Amino acid sequence: MSHETAVASPAAPAVEYGAPTLQVQLKMLDAGLEVPSYAHPGDAGADLRAREDVTLAPGERKLVPTGVSIALPNGFVALIHPRSGLATKHGLTVVNAPGTVDAGYRGEISVTLLNTDQNHAIELKRGDRIAQMVIQRVEYALFVAVEELSDTARGTGGFGSTGGFAPPAS
Repeated sequence: MSHETAVASPAAPAVEYGAPTLQVQLKMLDAGLEVPSYAHPGDAGADLRAREDVTLAPGERKLVPTGVSIALPNGFVALIHPRSGLATKHGLTVVNAPGTVDAGYRGEISVTLLNTDQNHAIELKRGDRIAQMVIQRVEYALFVAVEELSDTARGTGGFGSTGGFAPPAS
């Protein structure tokens, strides 16, 4: 079978790059804001926007509403991540990154932002993109109590067990 035949097979229909693969109910709590959206086809995170003007002093954190509520299907979670540009350029991050929006939650999505810059305040205006929401499938575990866990090469080695960086030269 040639490569062309395998690609054109009706058993494996092509999905358009970046096309939606899940339907999520959305309720906008503020008609003046844009709905969450992906900046580019194939992006994992949909941008969330500030519902109000916010100024964060150096080291300050605030809960910022987005004007968005969603109804995720069972078996999915929305994870709220910092926007990399804001983090790199201004030191703005999400305190509990990633924030978790469970499938059963129906309230407004708010984001706890932190200004990590030690010298400059960050001013956010209503409608500014402040975080990104990544929707993922969730596995539900059945936790089974056992007397001993199976062994692995790593074993109980935890923080720093693989070394890391070289100590400073003396």
